[in-house]
Amino acid sequence: MRIILYLGKGGVGKTTVAAATALRCAELGYKTLVASTDIAHSLADSLDMPLESVPIQVAPNLWAQEISVVADIHNHWGTLQNFVAGAISNSGKINNVVADELSAFPGMDEIVSLLHINKQANERNFDRVIIDAAPTGETIRLLTMPDTFRWYAGHLSKVETGVAKLLRPFAGRMLQGPAEALEALHKLDAATGELRKTLSNPKISSYRVVLQPEKMVIREAERAVSYLGLFNYPVDGAVINRVLPEAAAEGDFYRKRLQLQMKYLEMIENNFKPLPLFRVPYYSDEIIGLKALSRLASDCFGEKDPGEVFYRGVLQKIVDTGEGGYQLHLPLPFVKSDHVKLRKRGDEMFITIGNFKREMILPTVLAKRKAGGGRLRNGVLEIDFLPLAEIAAAG
Repeated sequence: MRIILYLGKGGVGKTTVAAATALRCAELGYKTLVASTDIAHSLADSLDMPLESVPIQVAPNLWAQEISVVADIHNHWGTLQNFVAGAISNSGKINNVVADELSAFPGMDEIVSLLHINKQANERNFDRVIIDAAPTGETIRLLTMPDTFRWYAGHLSKVETGVAKLLRPFAGRMLQGPAEALEALHKLDAATGELRKTLSNPKISSYRVVLQPEKMVIREAERAVSYLGLFNYPVDGAVINRVLPEAAAEGDFYRKRLQLQMKYLEMIENNFKPLPLFRVPYYSDEIIGLKALSRLASDCFGEKDPGEVFYRGVLQKIVDTGEGGYQLHLPLPFVKSDHVKLRKRGDEMFITIGNFKREMILPTVLAKRKAGGGRLRNGVLEIDFLPLAEIAAAG
């Protein structure tokens, strides 16, 4: 069982790459599902056929689905939502319409999307599940929801225990509604705990960023890789979409575009090492329908099976050194020089080691700290980040 999730900035071609990957997996004989978690679905447009909120077969060995959070909340989590809405409206401080709007548990839409993924992993209905994710920010929030949701659930359970003890002498039908709601909450909590294991298991799940050779897009892809590493989600590749051919150099406009793109392609090569990179050309026509998607898959992956795990290993690791300090570990197995130069600007880190240059985006926990130095040890760059207390003491 393989789960592959594509993420990146809106408009970079995640949907097209995800659909092409799924189609190639199906052509190789794997029973494959491609599903969209983006609220603004475009998977049906890419496949050029209508889709539903449940998987429907669109080609031999290939099923597709546009996940409907609204339908799932009403079908599966109505007990919890109805109870909360009732509790709010019965207080007399708010009307029924507003109560219903407020009743969805924090992050419920993300949890429903993720539980779809977990359902397929548990039931083994498909050999491969390819996820066309929402734009980066929403997807990062989606992927952090198992941890966030469990925090909410744990605190609500403590409150529920105290309330149950207080009301037990008056128990009866009065507690039937809360009991059903809290049982639904506990089931969700258990499911999200299991989900976290699935999402971080490199044998099952892989994350791939889709980007274009443009500065803003590259920066967002770097942030995605950085935060995925922070939560131990295994990234195994990056797809560079819409790469101009050298033949496009004719004419002043395209020559300048090609020169700019070459500059950013070199940046991607440096900043995303040691991830394998896959290039997709900029086509003169639209990539819509199965035939066009099959061509894209061939151009992108060649003879390779896109369901393989293309990279195994940690891209970055954050170590708590105690007393508020942290250390960032970056594997750089092919860099030999010990002369390390670091420059930090906000959430950006510029690293120079000999002829090796890399720019990276730091997670928030490191961005607000000062870098205290770095060293290359056994193929791993170790960068120290000072405790906030030290920074404040130094003025």
